[in-house]
Amino acid sequence: MSTGVIATKKRRTLRQSRRLTAYAFLLPNALGFLALTLIPILVAFGLSFLNWDFANPAEFIGVKNFARLLRDSGFKIAFKNTVYYTAVSVPATIVIALLLAVLLHQKVRGVKWFRTIYFFPEISSIIAVAVVWNMLYHPTMGPINSILRSIGIANPPGWTASVKWALPAVILMSVWKQVGYYTVIYLAGLQGIPEQIYEAATIDGAGPWQRFRYITIPMLSPSTFLISILLVINSFKVFDQIVIMTDGGPGRATYVLVYYIYYQAFQLFRFGYASAIATVLFAVVLIVTIVQFKLEGKWVNYHSM
Repeated sequence: MSTGVIATKKRRTLRQSRRLTAYAFLLPNALGFLALTLIPILVAFGLSFLNWDFANPAEFIGVKNFARLLRDSGFKIAFKNTVYYTAVSVPATIVIALLLAVLLHQKVRGVKWFRTIYFFPEISSIIAVAVVWNMLYHPTMGPINSILRSIGIANPPGWTASVKWALPAVILMSVWKQVGYYTVIYLAGLQGIPEQIYEAATIDGAGPWQRFRYITIPMLSPSTFLISILLVINSFKVFDQIVIMTDGGPGRATYVLVYYIYYQAFQLFRFGYASAIATVLFAVVLIVTIVQFKLEGKWVNYHSM
């Protein structure tokens, strides 16, 4: 057998060995995705065409669950509240995270400690955070309303006990909880901007606002795009803080889609209907994500001009 043939076989064997090694590393994640994500999604989609309360045999009812959504006031309220939560929390988190990142990027003494402090809420338990904020929001004994009264506000908001203020109160807590994580992403983006660009702009007479407007914001466009996608997806999945802080109340003031799915499935035992809502939620998040990716090129190009 010639030397060339032997070398070819060795290269083929090496490629196969590397391929098998790669598959071996991918297999656990692929099995986890299959068992914990893909199969549950397919099962939920199948359940959405059934009427099933777990106690009685499942009954195929076609698209009646989806038709029912159009008449369900609870679903409409949950959908509207979810959109409201997204429309307020996403821009607020982006703006605050960007400003904090710019401040924490300054070369001042002790800045690393401040970075740690701002990130601490992200690693805290959402249950513990929600309980603490509920205490802060207490209408009569909470420190927030005590401070408001001390500065002359005689009738401060009822916060989580108020139909008007319950959802904004949850949004405020959520922004505080998650802003540290996105601040870190912006910090990473800021560290990737060459200092020479700022130095050249300063020599040309650009002030702090001009440098921020025409250098920082455009250069951080990829980070902003990533953060916006993550925030939108997470905002449509908001659940834990709603359960702990308001349990959907007062009334239906803090109904969101994931909470409404939980309510229909595990309190009313309408598993088929809950699956239909989950399918709609999945479709909405998928469409929003696709639209965001379609706009990625225009987003980055516009802010790079």
